[in-house]
Amino acid sequence: MNIRIQTEEIELKTLSKYASLSRDTKGRKIEEQKCSIRTDFQRDRDRIIHSKAFRRLKRKTQVFIAPEGDHYRTRLTHTLEVSQISRTLARALRLNEDLAEAVSLAHDLGHTPFGHTGENVLNQIHTGGFKHNKQSLRVVDFLEHRRRSNGLNLTYEVRDGILNHTGENDPETLEGQIVKICDRIAYINHDIDDSIRANIIILDDLPKDCLEVLGRTHSERINTMVIDIINNSIGKNKITMSEEIKYHTDKLRDFMFNKVYLTSNAKKEDKKAKFIIEQLYIYYLNNFKELPLEHRNYYNNSSSSKEDVVCDYIAGMTDKYVTNLFSKLFLPSPWDKY
Repeated sequence: MNIRIQTEEIELKTLSKYASLSRDTKGRKIEEQKCSIRTDFQRDRDRIIHSKAFRRLKRKTQVFIAPEGDHYRTRLTHTLEVSQISRTLARALRLNEDLAEAVSLAHDLGHTPFGHTGENVLNQIHTGGFKHNKQSLRVVDFLEHRRRSNGLNLTYEVRDGILNHTGENDPETLEGQIVKICDRIAYINHDIDDSIRANIIILDDLPKDCLEVLGRTHSERINTMVIDIINNSIGKNKITMSEEIKYHTDKLRDFMFNKVYLTSNAKKEDKKAKFIIEQLYIYYLNNFKELPLEHRNYYNNSSSSKEDVVCDYIAGMTDKYVTNLFSKLFLPSPWDKY
């Protein structure tokens, strides 16, 4: 009995004509023997979950650097919220839930320590710039290891969704488009929740018309957005919101940029974070041999420049790791003369 083939047949019979069927994937860079149990998209999901980069997300900043409290989102919990909303939408629209989940779980694997602050610093100082979506693709294509080879060898559709989950270009698949819009739904709403918890804003600071149209609670707003997307996308070859809901969603996002992301007291640690990353980047360019052997091997066995390797090393760090490393390299250690 080949369970994968049975699953592929179920997809063919039950999914929308606009869905991405796992049997019709454009494939992997390196051809592999098919699994007898899992579809290609299910295998991609599993490879992502078992990767080191996925585990590191639990100690990476979402918005607030070094928050005190156990209930603030991390990059991992953000990823799980994006995955949950994406799966809900994919199921409702009869699209490929496994593909949406795989893209969701991998979309932020390339994010830096200290969230977008870290991304902005590396974009400024690294030759060629830095974008977390491109780094996420680099992680799954090159930096992660599997069976003594570099990269997870994911399918084209998952890789396309990772690369285009942000920016001007849309993913080719509707499942990838779902992740792109759910990423925004998730971070706008959970960042509002965290900002209220941190006493940075109160609920009534939010634009009154947004509260009236989208809802006053976290769950109400997500529910409004999800239902609107379903109503505007079902039976269509495009994932969209209505003009009204998109307007108020974008207005909430603009509010968060103006009142939280760029100006709030929670961002007062950004200068320190920026300094730490800058100094580590300079240090390892000047002391390349002090990099871990694994990263020096990337330089020796690929076309990556030293700058690329140093950037990869820093981008992969967690908040805790990067601060501990900075302390070890630049701060004096206690000693006992006896």
